[in-house]
Parts: sequence; C-alpha cells; structure tokens
Amino acid sequence: MLTALPLRLRVLLIFLGLAGGIAVVMVLGLIMAGQRLSDPSATEALSVAAIVGFSGVGALVAIVWFLFDRNVARPIEALAGGLRTGAAPDPEQARYLADLGPAARAAAEARARQAEALAEAIHEHAADLAREKATLESILSDFGAGAVMTDGAGRVVFYNASAARLLPGLALDRPLDRFLRAGAIEAARARLATGVPATDLSCLTLDGVSLSGRMRPMEGGGTLLILRDRPASQPLPRAALESLRRHSATLVPMLQDLDGPIPPALAGVIRAEGQGLARATRELSDALDEGAPAARASLRELAAGLRSAADLPALDFLADAGAMNGLLLTLGHNLEAEGHEVRLTVEPGEGQPASEAHLVLEWPGPALSMDRLEGWLAAPPDPDQPEQSGADLLSAHSTGIWAEEQGGFGRLILPLALAPSVGAGGGLTYDFALAGRGVASSRLGDVTCVVFDTETTGLAPGSRIVQIAGVRIARGRLTGERFDTLVDPGIPIPPGSTEIHGITDAMVQGAPDATAALTAFAHFAEGTVLVAHNAPFDMMILRHAALETGVHFDNRVVDTMMLSALVYGDTADHTLDALTARLGITIPPEDRHTAIGDTLATAEAFLRLIPALEAKGLGRFEDVLAEAKKHRSVIEDTNIAPPPDPT
Repeated sequence: MLTALPLRLRVLLIFLGLAGGIAVVMVLGLIMAGQRLSDPSATEALSVAAIVGFSGVGALVAIVWFLFDRNVARPIEALAGGLRTGAAPDPEQARYLADLGPAARAAAEARARQAEALAEAIHEHAADLAREKATLESILSDFGAGAVMTDGAGRVVFYNASAARLLPGLALDRPLDRFLRAGAIEAARARLATGVPATDLSCLTLDGVSLSGRMRPMEGGGTLLILRDRPASQPLPRAALESLRRHSATLVPMLQDLDGPIPPALAGVIRAEGQGLARATRELSDALDEGAPAARASLRELAAGLRSAADLPALDFLADAGAMNGLLLTLGHNLEAEGHEVRLTVEPGEGQPASEAHLVLEWPGPALSMDRLEGWLAAPPDPDQPEQSGADLLSAHSTGIWAEEQGGFGRLILPLALAPSVGAGGGLTYDFALAGRGVASSRLGDVTCVVFDTETTGLAPGSRIVQIAGVRIARGRLTGERFDTLVDPGIPIPPGSTEIHGITDAMVQGAPDATAALTAFAHFAEGTVLVAHNAPFDMMILRHAALETGVHFDNRVVDTMMLSALVYGDTADHTLDALTARLGITIPPEDRHTAIGDTLATAEAFLRLIPALEAKGLGRFEDVLAEAKKHRSVIEDTNIAPPPDPT
C-alpha cells in the first residue's frame, strides 16, 4: 500500500513514525522513572524535563526531515522525471546524493548519444526513401483532383490540398461522412463490395455542393476517393445548340439571295440574325467553358526574371504562369530597352482586395503612352505562339493593363484575380497508422488532440481573446494541421497586455470577432481532447466567451502543467519556460507569448511527457485524471471542477 504513495509522502510518514516511536519510548521511560520517585518536587522536575525532551526531539526530527526532504527526496523526484523524459539532471540539484546525481546524468547523456546515433543511422538509411516520399508529396499536392483516403471505419487518414479546398474543415481522424452526405458514399461502397476494382459516383457535400469522383478499395477495408468539383462529363447545352441551329437555318437562305444589291429590310434581318448567331455562339462557348479549373500561379512564378521588391507577399493568382510571366518579361524588356530601370511590386486591388491584387511594373520617369503600350500588346509575347498577342492573353485572363504616373514614377498596372486559399498545409496531410488503432482508444499516445493557446486583454474572467491558435496531434505526432487567427475583441487592448503579447488595436482591425473565430476553432477542435498549459485559465476564457458567442467547448481537457507535476513532483517549477527548459525545447524569443509560438512549444512538451507518464503507469487518459486528483491542491483539473480565478 505504501509503495503507491509519492516518495516525499512516504519519507514524511517514516519521520513521523520515528518521532512517534521516540515519544512512546520516552513516555514509557518517564512512567517507570516516576514510579520509583516518591519526592513530588522530583516528579515535577521530571515532567519539565519530559516536556523539554519531547519538544527537542520533535524539533530535531522536523529539522532532519526538512533537510532530507529538501536535499534527498525532492532531488530524487526530479531525477526520476528527468530520466523518464531523457533530460540530463542539473548536477547542483543532486549535490547531496553522492554518486547518484552524476550517475543519472551520465545515463541520460549516454541515452541521448545512443538516440542521436540511432537517429543518424535511420536518417542515413532512409535518405532515398525520404526523397521519394518528398517527390510523391510534391506530385500529389498539386494533383488537380481531391484525394481522400479512409480506414475501415470511414475515418480520414490522408488528404491533399485539393481535397481540403473541396471539403472545408477536412481533418485527420474524422469520419468522411462528416463532410459528404452518406448516401452516395454508402452506395459506392456497396458496389465495391461486389468485387469491382473501382466505381464512379456523384455526391453532395453537407453544404449541397455537387462533386463527382471515383472510389477504389484499399487494403484493410479502407477506400481511396478521388473528387472533382465538376462532373466528369458535362451535358451538352441543348438550348444554346438549338438557338445556333435556328439562326443558321434562317441566315443561310438569305445569303443565297445576295446576287444583287441588298434591300435595306433584308440587310436588317441579316444583321439581326448575325447578332443572334454571335450571341448563341458566345453562350455556347461560355457553357462549354463553365467549371473548367483555372490555372494557378504564385507571385514568385510571375515575377521570375524581373527585378522585384525583396518582401513580395506569398500570393497565388488565377493565371497561366508561363504566359503571364512571358508578357511581364516582354513589357519589362521593352521598357529597359528605352533606358528605364524597371521593378515589379504588388498592391491590393481597389474595392475588393480579398479577390484581386495589382501587379505593378514601375520605373523612375514619365508614364508610357497608351499608343506605345497598345503597340507592345499587339505583338505575341511568345514567339512560338504567334497567333496569341499580349492583348489576347489579357482577354483570356479577363483583365487589362493601363499606364499611369505617380510620384515621379511611370507605372503599368495589371489586375489579376487571387486564387482561393488551399489551407496552411498546402500539400498532403496523412497518418496511415491511424487505420491500425481502435477509434475508442484512450491511450494518450492514440488520442486525437488539439493543443491550443489564447492571448487575451487581461487575466480576469471577463477578459477577451485577441488571438487563438491550435495544432492537431493524432497518434502521438503533429499532423501539420494548424489554426491561427487574430481576434477583434471589440474593446481597446490595454497597454499592459500589449507589452506581453505585442498585439495592438491596429493589428486586430478587420480580424474576425470572437463569435466567428471561436466558431471556426470549435469546428477545428471538434471531437478532440483539448491540451493547454495552465488549461484552467484558457478554459475559463472560453467558457466566459460562450456567454456572448454561444460557442461551447465540451471537450475533455489535459493540462500540461498538471502532467509536469505528475512527472517532476509538486515542488518543481511548472511554468512553460521551466518545463520546456527541462525538456530541451527552445522557444524563439519572438514567438514567446504569441498564441502559435506557445502552442507549438506546449505540443512538443506534451509529446515528450507522454513516454514519461507511460513509464509511471499513466498511459491512459483516465489514469492521468485519477492521479491528478492527488495534486488538486497544487493544480486544478478542468475536467472535474470549474476553473479558478487567476487573479
């Protein structure tokens, strides 16, 4: 029974037992001595001596216990936590433990050297595999269709950037029917069950968007689903075709009567039918082009070969990279041939900066005349495609270009539509090992978590959020999925808070309000365990915000401060800085007290604490909560009690 108690409590019980044993012996001795004494004054003196003796023994035992606890028991707890996490102990901390401290440090350093050698060997042998994997990821990231792979339980284990665009909110370890209506998916799986190697399907997202795709069975009962946001084969636009046929049938016999001068009435009819024919042809062209995916080009692709500002933003445009870059290069070379020093910059578009941006070629000097510009645009930018002029290229992109002068600089302004975001990952997100574990597993290494942090206007319960960030962990590793946004608190940010996290009123202008930000974060964290450092504070902020936003977080919660206490003992320093220092995690100074910086550090600490907790027999979520009850006087558990007021 005693072995289940913490070391320091066991040591305290030993000293209490020693003090009690000494007291019993002294009492028995006094009783025996008192029976032999007949002089009352001697008995009184013996009583005084007993009181002094009891006090002295008690004080001596207390002092010895305090010194033992401080210099032996506490360092042993810290050494145990360090050995479980692989961190070398501080020699000064274990200076009274004789050879135990240096031996523990030597063991930790040897373990680190072995781990480093093993990692180097694995890296060396896996170099070719890593290159092949990177190549495959690069190919599949830009794959035109969305690719989603599920395990036998229908939960997502892989998706690419196109799938994230087609199915907003897509995340690992979530059921696919959370994003697609189940009917078509179940019917396709039923067709696969007949033994066919693959089957086509048409399905709807939960928002009613129509998608087409092809499903293929995978080993272990999973499926691979390829999705496109337009049907594989479009029905012919019959109305436009019929209109084209009718106008042609009317126009042809009229043309046969053109042997002599054209009567005015006939000329009018021919003109009307010709206009109808042109209109029907345009409608037919639009219908056939509808839904065709636009080319995607990064700003770096468009600026290649041109002088540009050093701090060009990371933007993607709906543009043909090669053709548009060729046009910009041609214009730049023409300007340089006239003695101008040209550079490319980018500016927000007018009116709708979120949907377009302006590419600007600028040079010191006067503006270019429109006649000169039109002459340049009449020539083909690509000699290999002499049939496509610069003007044709601009028309194909539904844009134009104009010249102006501003502040002594001549400028050519080219508006281009911005491509929709495909998410922070921009590539593949996968963990195939998810398919090999049970959905209901409660092991900390298996539980899907979202580690998060908030920055606020203060520490009081009613403080408002100014930034919230989160990263997802599945099966004991970071998936690469992250959430990070500034939040408009609706009130001025106190200067004292700005000094800590660096967020100003100007920075949150135009940011989502608390309702929009927390709704999006709740979707990101749905069905996961929330992890935070000093979680009672962050959960208190979220719960108070729910009174205004109506967004509630009923997730289970893990506090890394509590986990630190379970590993290193109650008396250790459990701040994020102290914990990351013990675990060898470096937080760049510019990232400290930013939501995403603290979130990433907390996530890394959480992953490193899991093996240490498993070594103590605390591998399951339920085990951690049960053990946390013993530390409730030090750290509150947000799963079993309301969060405390940090003020």
